[in-house]
Amino acid sequence: MTDTASTHDVFNQTPPFTDVNLAALDQPLLDALKSVGVDAIGNGLLSFGESCGTAERLDLGRLANENPPRLRTHDAQGRRADIVEFHPAYHALMEAGVEAGLHASTWEAAGNGRAHPAMNGSSHAGSSAGSHVARAARLFITAEVESGHVCPLTMTHASLAAIAASPERLRDWLPMVRSRHYDPRFVPFWEKRGVTVGMGMTEKQGGTDVRANTTRAEPASGDEYEITGHKWFMSAPMCDAFLVLAQAPGGLTCFLMPRFRPDGNVNALHLQRLKDKLGNRSNASSEVEFHKAFAWRVGEEGKGVRTIIEMVQLTRLDCVVASAGLMRMGLALAVHHARHRSVMQRKLVDQPVMAAVLADLALESEAATALALRLAASFDLAAENAREAARARILTPAAKFLVCKAAPAFLYEAMECLGGNGYVEESPMPRLYREAPVNAIWEGSGNVMALDVLRAAERDAEAMASVLVTLGEEVAGLSGAREALADVEAMLAGSERERNARRIAETLALVAAAAALARSAPPPIAEAFVRTRLAAPRRGFGANDLASAGADLLRRALPLL
Repeated sequence: MTDTASTHDVFNQTPPFTDVNLAALDQPLLDALKSVGVDAIGNGLLSFGESCGTAERLDLGRLANENPPRLRTHDAQGRRADIVEFHPAYHALMEAGVEAGLHASTWEAAGNGRAHPAMNGSSHAGSSAGSHVARAARLFITAEVESGHVCPLTMTHASLAAIAASPERLRDWLPMVRSRHYDPRFVPFWEKRGVTVGMGMTEKQGGTDVRANTTRAEPASGDEYEITGHKWFMSAPMCDAFLVLAQAPGGLTCFLMPRFRPDGNVNALHLQRLKDKLGNRSNASSEVEFHKAFAWRVGEEGKGVRTIIEMVQLTRLDCVVASAGLMRMGLALAVHHARHRSVMQRKLVDQPVMAAVLADLALESEAATALALRLAASFDLAAENAREAARARILTPAAKFLVCKAAPAFLYEAMECLGGNGYVEESPMPRLYREAPVNAIWEGSGNVMALDVLRAAERDAEAMASVLVTLGEEVAGLSGAREALADVEAMLAGSERERNARRIAETLALVAAAAALARSAPPPIAEAFVRTRLAAPRRGFGANDLASAGADLLRRALPLL
């Protein structure tokens, strides 16, 4: 019998991009790892890429975003509950991330990890080879799957840099943070097998200007305080503790505020509502009021900004890495679609105008990947190498400015490659696109990053000079790159530094990306990047002259499946 309800056959549709190895299919990632001395196989990155690329894992990302967290402020009897409930998919993603060490692997005492300064007597955290890079590669791949749950993993990882200012608190919390067990129960931290740590820094009236905070901290006993006030953004409110800034008698100070008081009672963190965000929907962000909430002081009174500065650098590095991961997934989906979709009797990828767009996107993605992993390598080497310490300090805000700001436009272009199929919610593209802006806004928007580059140069002219010299050496063979560095030097020495802050940050990061490509990519790719991003005015994707590099870029972007 003929099925009269069926009016057509389904054909010329792209198969799902699932059950793929997200590491093995990414030659730029593998080459970037190799260029900084990290073995993808020895570090388990190929097996990690395989597990992240399964249809089941990728579908968890969809489910976690289609079922966002819900706030339950009170129980049935009217008592405060202040509980955020998540879909099981979110918990499954968190469990996988914790098991992979995204929340703490660089803080491990031995092996492929980082010894804390309290353990080695150094004023800077040291690390064994590849710890930050290996973690960055895992974070990069994880962001391709689902980026919202990366937020609490990033904050937990970075929090130890601030908690280290209080050796007693570090002694108590370090073993629990290091644990590879994800424990989502709402119970006191000392009853759990593993913990997560969030942050609450900004307030309604100040935002980025945390020195304008009005939340008050009153001393109680020793390093114990009672905190009263609010936070306009407190991320991942189901964490076991939060680093918060408040005005103590001695000035703005950092505190560690647990969800449960030491006596076992729930602490006075009253969640007001969850933010209704553009993206990052699997992750909860909240407004909160503190009513004499218990907290421990971390660091000295009045030194709050200084206490959190290394923590901020770590979260900014993660913003760069995660944005590069989002770009990578958008590129993979676009190339995959173009290789399977036929238009006018030809595959899209074989049509010159589409091939030009895809190759230009591939160049942008490869540069972001190389820059992110090379920056992570500087964090690994900073303790023993002054040049690398300067590089990490100066280039982190510049790289965040460049890569995080590039991601939304990049993902729009990748979405357009899929046409209407990329615009509907059944595609991962809308979620990637909505996710992209948060990394450019969180931990300092574009203007903040550009001004931070200037401040770093003014406070440590020697570090900036070191970075400029090092980059000059690394791009010596790339025509146009050294001229761009000369422009940066001239602008830094000029009287209009602040007006040129964005240009300085962007150019510096572009040269750093070219230097990273010179280490990891075939020469024509690094040359094409300098020619189209530095030596001549940049045009829209697909309108830049990639010369002979186009075919190689597409081959490296995604092997034939």
